[in-house]
Amino acid sequence: MYLHKKNMQRLRFTQEIKKRPILSIAIGILIILCLFAFFATTGTYQVIESTSIWVRSYFGYFYLYLGLGCVLFLLAIAFSPIGNITLGKQNSKPEHSTWSWIAMLYSAGMGAGILLRAVQEPVFMLQNPPFKSEKIPSILALEFTFYQWGFTAWAFYGLFAMVMGVALFVDHKKVKISATIEDTIPHPVAKGSIDLLTIITTIFGLIAAIGLGTTQISGGLTHILEIDFGFKTTLLLTLIICSLAFLSAWKGLNKGIKLLSKGNILVTLGLLLFVFIASDILGIINSFANATFAYVTDFIPMSIAMGNYNPGLNFLTDWTFYYWAFWIAWAPFTGIFIARISKGRTLRQLLLGVLTIPSLGTFFWFSVFGHSAFNLLQDWGTYQGEFNNVFTSIFVFLQNYPMASLLNITTIILLIGFLVTSVDSAVFVLSMFTDNGKPNPSKKHRLLWSIFILLATLALLVLANVKQNIDILSTVQKLLIITSLPFALFMIFMAFAFLKKRLHL
Repeated sequence: MYLHKKNMQRLRFTQEIKKRPILSIAIGILIILCLFAFFATTGTYQVIESTSIWVRSYFGYFYLYLGLGCVLFLLAIAFSPIGNITLGKQNSKPEHSTWSWIAMLYSAGMGAGILLRAVQEPVFMLQNPPFKSEKIPSILALEFTFYQWGFTAWAFYGLFAMVMGVALFVDHKKVKISATIEDTIPHPVAKGSIDLLTIITTIFGLIAAIGLGTTQISGGLTHILEIDFGFKTTLLLTLIICSLAFLSAWKGLNKGIKLLSKGNILVTLGLLLFVFIASDILGIINSFANATFAYVTDFIPMSIAMGNYNPGLNFLTDWTFYYWAFWIAWAPFTGIFIARISKGRTLRQLLLGVLTIPSLGTFFWFSVFGHSAFNLLQDWGTYQGEFNNVFTSIFVFLQNYPMASLLNITTIILLIGFLVTSVDSAVFVLSMFTDNGKPNPSKKHRLLWSIFILLATLALLVLANVKQNIDILSTVQKLLIITSLPFALFMIFMAFAFLKKRLHL
């Protein structure tokens, strides 16, 4: 009887694997990669470091041209007859209100990153101008910050959102990246490889995001309370964030992810408004207007690093190439999530909304914090690197405002909220992938991915704590740069296949 029961369990397990091979293979590959990281840490680090530099050195300019091409391609689609295509039934109402839609796409697309870089990046650009210019240094610093967080990043997301949205709601295909090219390349191995790469990249992107976010939260707590909470606090924060993300993903889009995203945006707007009112209002508005105008007029020469707008290979490798590769690595997962929440909208609404609304919101955010930080530097007279630390810079900045403790606590709550919305949306997308591309995946898959992400992140943090001579979190980010290269090449083919089908060529 016992043997019969064991045999039945094995049979059910085998059948489950056969039904969902992508899930089994993805977890197997991730476990192998984790074993390499644990038992051959130094060698793995060296391979990732050298390969990421190679990718940026040899394909960096290709990324620049690809970014500009994506922006122009999406604008052309938006204003063409193809832009009239509705994601869903013709003349149907959007599934989510404009406010909910913006809140969810922004929380998933940027999230904690704007808190991480709010002060540190504009100040760095002020202290280290990317290129010589007759512009006011503060305007140039904001302009280049806008460039790295603006139209191009959202164009990468928008391309995947557009193609996946049409595949899902017009062609009624499954929620998989491979669905975008299966009419052109129906081979199962090619399709499976694309889906596997997407899953693995999403997992490592999440691990890096959680690791960086919890480190910033821990740094903020240490700064506020002047107590070194230590490594155990980081592990506890990771457990809390992943648990909250699981609960949100378990509730689904409408009851979990949407409500949390709305809450994030409301708190973000509150923090933004407070700093804006307590700072140089007219100066911020002036900086925002001038830097935005400069960004739009200089967009094309900056996008191809032409002439006087070329910061040099070293600067581009450390900043722009890195950002572009990072956005591309996140684009499949984020694009699918944006497509999933865009049902009922036209492609024109989707593309113009994705390109402009979050970009302008980000520009104003950096204008408020960046301009105010520049004023602080001017008041101080000398700069001793107070904003150099990416994990504590925003907390040091807020210390100069009324109710600093409340503002810092609000920032920590925001960090947790943004991390949770990034993880829950990723859990939802991963579950769609592995549950045979269902738009509403089963809760078993949401539970599985929540647990796996938690364990993988905890394992990485433990490894980082043991191997203190190696920046493990930075290494994971560099791994994303490597995995972004196949996606960069795939995007060209995907765009061509999309255009070919829509034009009936």
